[in-house]
Amino acid sequence: MIKYKADANYMRRLDGEDKLARFRKQFHIPKTKAGEDCVYLCGNSLGLQPKGVEPAVRQELEDWKTLGVEGHFHAKHPWLPYHEPLTSLVAGVVGAKPSEVVMMNGLTVNLHLMMVSFYRPTPERFKILIEGSSFPSDRYAVESQIRFHGFDPAAALLELKPREGEATLRMDDVEAFIDKEGASIALILIGGVQYYTGQLFDMARITKAGHRRGCMVGFDLAHAAGNAVLDLHDWDVDFACWCSYKYLNSGPGSVAGCFVHERHAKAFNLPRFAGWWGHDKTTRFKMGPEFRPMEGAEGWQLSNPPILSFAASRASLELFREAGMERLREKSEKLTGYLEFLLKEAQLPGLKILTPANPAERGCQLSITLEEGGRRVFDVLTTTGVVCDWREPDCIRIAPVPLYNTYSDVFNFVRVFAAAVGGKAKPKAAM
Repeated sequence: MIKYKADANYMRRLDGEDKLARFRKQFHIPKTKAGEDCVYLCGNSLGLQPKGVEPAVRQELEDWKTLGVEGHFHAKHPWLPYHEPLTSLVAGVVGAKPSEVVMMNGLTVNLHLMMVSFYRPTPERFKILIEGSSFPSDRYAVESQIRFHGFDPAAALLELKPREGEATLRMDDVEAFIDKEGASIALILIGGVQYYTGQLFDMARITKAGHRRGCMVGFDLAHAAGNAVLDLHDWDVDFACWCSYKYLNSGPGSVAGCFVHERHAKAFNLPRFAGWWGHDKTTRFKMGPEFRPMEGAEGWQLSNPPILSFAASRASLELFREAGMERLREKSEKLTGYLEFLLKEAQLPGLKILTPANPAERGCQLSITLEEGGRRVFDVLTTTGVVCDWREPDCIRIAPVPLYNTYSDVFNFVRVFAAAVGGKAKPKAAM
């Protein structure tokens, strides 16, 4: 266990020893009105822009300008197969084989496409299990799928809820629930990291428990991809979906990603919504009337890839390849642990950390609440150049991202936060 210290010299030492510190220079850091770097701790909502994005997008704009339609074949990065090199990059982030991943559409669109194939309810097995207080879009999607199949969400939607007085789920309780209700569950669909509390779930254990009871198992990795070390292939997950604008730094509303386990690569009998970009690419342009899906995740594609979004994604994913998820995770645990230590050292009245204390059960987010004045404190943070995230009714989410955040970011956040709360003790000001 690391023995942290709450002083500026120690903070500087941590920054000086950071082997990933050079990656911060690869990102644009928003500025305060005074022209100083913001303390940006909101990568769980929108990741910062890598400096490589602008030239990557400019290249595609230039090729479009000078080549027109011929850019599909003769651009520096030809558009026709543009998505293919990205698969190996994103596969390394989520622990998959390249054939198991594809970047396409938006997150909720991909969840719907996956449920078309993997939520196949019967009169006996028709329920979907989600975590309680899941991200609203997930719940909307799940309820609409249940209704589409003629079932009532009141009976078909099951929710995992923490014990009375607790903020997060216990894995023993999750497994026991699946064991008890599994015979009626067609699909388990859970967020890999719970967006509100920041709890990182044991996805391998959930998948094993679900498969043991005959359930399909999928995950929404919006808050997990690029945050936690994932091993989707070896965990035997059926499918997973994620966005790319949070920890994957691909820009607001950028193209999402999808994983389908290779066990389903040739499951052409599964129902799916079809589009021409999922058709066998060797015969796609013969324009035949019969849809023949490609093997693997590519077979779930619908439309031409959005090249400008892909360019941004490529620039960011190349940084992940260079940094490596294992090294990012190592720094993340240390950086988030330092944040937790400083918050506790500050002895702030009414402070509660919702996120699990065990590093194995969280990513790089701490969700904190105050007994009173939480919104006022958040507003003070915003006006003093600290960018974090407020979630109703009373949660401030802090996300120190290992690719670009520093130990001084964490230190200065706690200094400003403690001053706003009016705590008994505060870390010394950074110099």
